[in-house]
Amino acid sequence: MQSLETLAQFLGHRAAEIFLSWGSTFSAASLASALLIAAGSLAWGRVRRRRAVRAGALARALFPARLVRSASSRADLGLFLFNTFPAAMLFGWAVASASQVSGPVARGLAAALGAPPHLGLGADAKRAVATLALFLAYEFAYWLDHWLSHKVPALWEFHKVHHTAEVLTPMTVFRVHPVDSLVFANITAVVLGLTGGMLAYVLGGAAPPFAVSGSNLILLAFVFVTVHLQHSHVWISFTGPLGRLLMSPAHHQIHHSADPAHFNRNFGSCLSVWDWMFGTLTLPARRRERLAFGAEVSAGAPSPHSLTGVLLTPFAEAWRRAWPSPAAGSPRAGRPAASAKG
Repeated sequence: MQSLETLAQFLGHRAAEIFLSWGSTFSAASLASALLIAAGSLAWGRVRRRRAVRAGALARALFPARLVRSASSRADLGLFLFNTFPAAMLFGWAVASASQVSGPVARGLAAALGAPPHLGLGADAKRAVATLALFLAYEFAYWLDHWLSHKVPALWEFHKVHHTAEVLTPMTVFRVHPVDSLVFANITAVVLGLTGGMLAYVLGGAAPPFAVSGSNLILLAFVFVTVHLQHSHVWISFTGPLGRLLMSPAHHQIHHSADPAHFNRNFGSCLSVWDWMFGTLTLPARRRERLAFGAEVSAGAPSPHSLTGVLLTPFAEAWRRAWPSPAAGSPRAGRPAASAKG
């Protein structure tokens, strides 16, 4: 009985942490903000086409039946439950922390270079520098992990779980294999740790970033405005110079596209600047592009929306990619293709 109470307390605490904390990247507040922005965008589109804005029509546009009833959406919900509850307990031990990296880096720089420079910055200025630097580091870590997940054959098989989504909703962000999550978490920890160590040396000591419940304030602002809508059917695009700097919802929808012209493009999270710098950027059109989503699965493989297809098949496919049989040859990595239904 006590173990059941402990489990119930853990689940309740975890649910509150996800939905009620202002610093959560999937909080009820940020989801409500995304819903309002989506509704405003769809309503403005109707006004521009000189069509009446009615509550019923707007609700159907926000929650079309094809999304609500999709097997892909049901799989997203299942993976949300798995990745936010049991996976958090099962795999937390395998994730490095940025602090494990930053301390040795700061001490190593001090030993190699001597006393840090005196910049004359106040405490708030140091925190502002740390906030911006750590946000940029996170964005680079996200881009690097995402690029590797598409380019390394074995990693692609785990990341492909995310690309088998045939419809996009904010819940699709949880459609990830635990191995994919572990790789991302550890790459992010290393990049943030290196950055944090350099900041600690240059600024003459640790300067915590401006944050809400542990979430970088800049990242959290993007969560409230754009991030949830990247996995949605609402077309909001940034074009021109702004599109080379910021990752709009349309940028990421193109990343999920089953059109070969869109393969391996737009790897960023909040910023598109890294894609622009490394030549992987595709700017979206201002007007909505009709896109199909989904990734090709092997003939005879389980449904990509099934428990086996989501959690077990990637291990077999990753093994096949890492050690291909001479007869089968070596398939190309990171090339999501249109699904049979797409």
